[in-house]
Amino acid sequence: MRRPRFRRASEPLAFRLTDADIEIVRHVARHRFLRSTHIAALVGRSLDRTNDRLQRLFHAGYIDRPRAQLDYYPCSGSAPFVYALADRGARLLRDHDGIAFANPECSRKNRRAGRPFIEHQIEIAEFRVALQGSVAQRSDIRLISPEEMNPSASRQQMLKGSASFSFRAKLTHHGKLREISVVPDFVFGLRLANGERRNYVVEIDRGTMPITRSDIDQTSVERKLRVYLAAHAAKQHQLRYRWKNFRVLVLTTSDDRQHSMIEASRRLTSGIGKNPVLFLFKRTELLTLADPLDAAWFDGAGREEVLL
Repeated sequence: MRRPRFRRASEPLAFRLTDADIEIVRHVARHRFLRSTHIAALVGRSLDRTNDRLQRLFHAGYIDRPRAQLDYYPCSGSAPFVYALADRGARLLRDHDGIAFANPECSRKNRRAGRPFIEHQIEIAEFRVALQGSVAQRSDIRLISPEEMNPSASRQQMLKGSASFSFRAKLTHHGKLREISVVPDFVFGLRLANGERRNYVVEIDRGTMPITRSDIDQTSVERKLRVYLAAHAAKQHQLRYRWKNFRVLVLTTSDDRQHSMIEASRRLTSGIGKNPVLFLFKRTELLTLADPLDAAWFDGAGREEVLL
């Protein structure tokens, strides 16, 4: 019998909840939104087998299929579903792992999530899953999770994958002084075989934010770059997170935007003592064709380099 796609069946499929099912629920909780293809990659199963378990978990109420995805998959029944944690899944993780969610009404949040927000979260997940897959193929590198990157993260944050990061700076522009914060889309580290540790923050640009603006009170790519430069110069990464250093990975939508960002970086780092190699830029689309650790990125001076 064909089951409804975005409405739970009145008679859910009978199944026994397994440890592997609980692991799926953990991944969905940790990433906020995931496609079925992401989940299959994370749990190391075939897509068909993963889809079978996801269907059962959805109709049993452990995970949601946010209806906002209908906005961009209106007629495509074969497109990968997007999943999010449902209320019953939150209770499962509370009882099984001891996770206390600040707001247990997950399903209500999922219903309120709009298409742009979901799309952005999916793009973040795309990079994270590709990164995890790349590291899993190598024996000489360990991926440092966001939770490990923040030594002050609580046990609850560690369990939920919700360690938070921000960078702050006081910027002056046309006589205006403003304190501005930037919250990265994702943070991770790499531990190399020789003991060296490399730290990265990630910005996923969706092509909607202006590169520059005349008003510092309005968001722009250049304003974000200025905050990161100032925070790096003030050694906020050392004082707050105990990182020796870090770099900013910026994924964007087109060659033109990448070029404009590199030009903005050049303007901002043209002075003595500035840091042109803090930033690395890449077209998001190209990372679907390449290993993120081996792919060629462009630094703030327009030179190519790889992460390893």
